[in-house]
Amino acid sequence: MLEAADHSEKLLVSELKNGNEKAFRQLFDLYHQDIYGYSISLLKSKEAAEENVQDVFMKVWLNRESLNIEQSFKAYIFTIARNQAFNVLNKAANEIILKEAVFYESQKTHEYGDYAIREADCKKLRKQAIKQLPPKRRQIFKMSRKKGMSYEEISNELGISINTVRNQMSKALESMRGFFQLHDEII
Repeated sequence: MLEAADHSEKLLVSELKNGNEKAFRQLFDLYHQDIYGYSISLLKSKEAAEENVQDVFMKVWLNRESLNIEQSFKAYIFTIARNQAFNVLNKAANEIILKEAVFYESQKTHEYGDYAIREADCKKLRKQAIKQLPPKRRQIFKMSRKKGMSYEEISNELGISINTVRNQMSKALESMRGFFQLHDEII
């Protein structure tokens, strides 16, 4: 019985090679359910599996003249089904990777843009906070924070005690903290 089925398949493939549409239809009817089941096991989607079946048999029809009668037709179409399913899966995976890369880059750009705006706002706010300090306190603050001078160096340069420098810096920082709290909607 297997030999008869094998002989019948070879006869159908031979007829298909010659362009016989009825032979093609018989082969389709014979194998499309098996190809569908195999495709759905790989692709996990009814629509994708149906499309894969159509693509497999389209490829068979387009390459009918190069079919090898001695080769197992069933093995041939299952190989096509597997390769096409893998191509679909690879394409889907690459699209996901591409989408993630585009999303990541857009997020990075967006975050950098937000960061740059926030940083500019903070700089402006810091300048305003420093500007509102009394002149002597502002001078001490700038010497400490901008020039990097120690309290002792500031005290020597301005001729005031280290305690005065310390007290003025403490008041400057407290005043600036209060200024920032008033303007925290910007930060």
